[in-house]
Amino acid sequence: MKVARYLIIGGVLLILAGLIVVSAASVAAQDEAPNPLGEPPTFLLPIYEEWVASPHADVTAEAFNHWNEEADKVIPPACAACHSTPGYQDYLGADGTAAGVVDNPAPLGSVVNCDACHNSAASTLTAVTFPSGAEITDLGDDSRCMVCHQGRASTDSVNAAIEKLNLTAEPNTVNADLGFINIHYYAAAASLYGAEVRGGYQFAGKTYQPRNDHVEGYNTCISCHQPHTLELKLSECATCHEGVRTIEDVRDIRMNGSMIDYDGDGDDFEGIRGEIETLQEMLLEAIQLYAAEVAGTPIVYSSAAYPYFFIDTNGNGKVDEGEAVFPNKYNAFTPVLLQAAYNYQVSQKDPGGYTHNPKYHIELLYDSIEALNAQMGGEGIDLSTAWRNDPGHFDATAESFRHWDADGEVPGACARCHTDGGLAVYLKNGVNIAAAPSRSLQCSTCHDAIPEFTVYPLTEATFPSGVKVSFGEGAPDNLCLNCHQGRESTISVNRVISAAGVGPDEVTDKLTFRNIHYFAAGATLFGTEVKGAYEFEGKAYNGRNLHDGEDYTTCTSCHDTHALTVNFSDCQDCHEDAEAAREIRFEPEGVEPVDYDGDGDVTEPIYDEIMTFKTELLAKIKVYAAETAGTPIAYSPVRFPYWFVDANGNGEVDPDERDRYVTWTPNLLRAAYNYQYASKDPGVYVHNPDYILQILYDSLEAIGGAEAVAGYNRAPVTSGS
Repeated sequence: MKVARYLIIGGVLLILAGLIVVSAASVAAQDEAPNPLGEPPTFLLPIYEEWVASPHADVTAEAFNHWNEEADKVIPPACAACHSTPGYQDYLGADGTAAGVVDNPAPLGSVVNCDACHNSAASTLTAVTFPSGAEITDLGDDSRCMVCHQGRASTDSVNAAIEKLNLTAEPNTVNADLGFINIHYYAAAASLYGAEVRGGYQFAGKTYQPRNDHVEGYNTCISCHQPHTLELKLSECATCHEGVRTIEDVRDIRMNGSMIDYDGDGDDFEGIRGEIETLQEMLLEAIQLYAAEVAGTPIVYSSAAYPYFFIDTNGNGKVDEGEAVFPNKYNAFTPVLLQAAYNYQVSQKDPGGYTHNPKYHIELLYDSIEALNAQMGGEGIDLSTAWRNDPGHFDATAESFRHWDADGEVPGACARCHTDGGLAVYLKNGVNIAAAPSRSLQCSTCHDAIPEFTVYPLTEATFPSGVKVSFGEGAPDNLCLNCHQGRESTISVNRVISAAGVGPDEVTDKLTFRNIHYFAAGATLFGTEVKGAYEFEGKAYNGRNLHDGEDYTTCTSCHDTHALTVNFSDCQDCHEDAEAAREIRFEPEGVEPVDYDGDGDVTEPIYDEIMTFKTELLAKIKVYAAETAGTPIAYSPVRFPYWFVDANGNGEVDPDERDRYVTWTPNLLRAAYNYQYASKDPGVYVHNPDYILQILYDSLEAIGGAEAVAGYNRAPVTSGS
């Protein structure tokens, strides 16, 4: 066998030299023949030795010997492409047959040798079609890896099996003809491309992580794996992940963009592999609970015995002797049990899933547990402390990143904050152009150098009002202000009102709703300095909220930089009795408490005071719209453009009410704008509570008159709060 290997490597050398080569077939035929080419040239011996010790060259492996005892002594076409060199060449069309299909069975006795990947057909391969039918194009040399490392099943094949038995609407119906569907082994490319190729079972109505973008230069198979040994390039991992020297070290990696306790065990610093392993355990437990209680037949799993899921004959939850055999295969699958079991296998059979696309695997595992729980009446595995999605900046499933997928392009007006490279483009050029949709934000969104992880230097940020503000020259938090500033202001609202040329309570078709956009925390924090909310003429408003004036006056002094969570334990240093941020009520020493909402309670949390104002403002908007504007109005926080004609006058946006509200007056627009403003910054009660109370009070007064605010108290204007 060693002689045959030398013949193979010698043949590749001749290819590289442009000379006549010994074909793979002739090499196989000369398995025990003398080696006419002698030893491989010394300068390529290291490559040969790397390959010969790799799994691709393991002549003892089951992957190359599984068919040895079969009657016809060949590797069938369905398997040959990835389990033999002749089959791989057949798939490529390198043997003169049609490309993209294996036409003939392959002979026994080959491995994946040099001739498989180093030939003219392989060198022109730029696209790969996955089992789902999804085609990934514009690939480089990695396409050769993806032909085989893509699995053999998908969401589509699982759904097809369920549909064939007319079980689509019967999630809990047992059918003995519904057999287990196996993703197959080492489907790394299916993991890597996630939702784009649907390798896992993706539940309807859910959004999943698309291709996992690592960092520039490390987004392909061979940029992370040595192409001949297949080993990870550990020394290069260590460039960013300090202390990484072994595979175990890689398994312990936890990036700042994933500091969420996915498995709910209270440990959000363990390696991401640890999170996935716990979710795997939780899913297997859910599978076994469901199988026993709903399907009616206990189930066990064996990773090493086909077809992996078996009847648990004694119901002890473990694989006992004699259970993991084919005649005892599990035969009581329901559609939802098959979907969950398929995803369990998907996660088990890509041992590098925690690197290839950890978020995709977490989503598949979480959703499978959730689906089984739902069919058990909500009983099952507790997910109350577990998390499916990443923090907002890194949540690739969020509408903020997926909104433009169908269009294939994020407009320039949105690209700054909704693409991974948009902020850098804006900081360099002062403008953005259209860009391709991003998976989420990346390290490079804010960091101008990696692995140093320095942030882009920025002196100030310009808000929609045209005002420039800053946390200080070069302060990292200035970057936050570029996106968390909203997209409108007092100035832009006044501009459209002025152009309409009507009185404050006159209806005009020249006005449309102006939306502040989401999470305008920076505008709230700086208050009247940037005029993000609508400020009524002749009224005074608070400026920047300086909190305690020293330690907690910036974004990252209160929020975790990457997880975005509030550092609430720091809040409790002063607010000792509060168990949550919404419970805080703070009055500066020597300042008389104000009963803002007039309910006689000067100790209730400031959040509750604001909510009373919001509730009253929405009610007054509805009254004003019906009685003054002449058209009833209703509000939806989740449906653009938020304000709709309330056709039946019930005060709610019903599913069939889709007509946007068009009967605006200037005062109605101002009040609706401020209501939306207070709704779309969920942290207003901390970012600048007095400023928000002021704009809500003034909005109430504008559409309801003095009696609308009778009994309420306007927040006092101070230099800081």
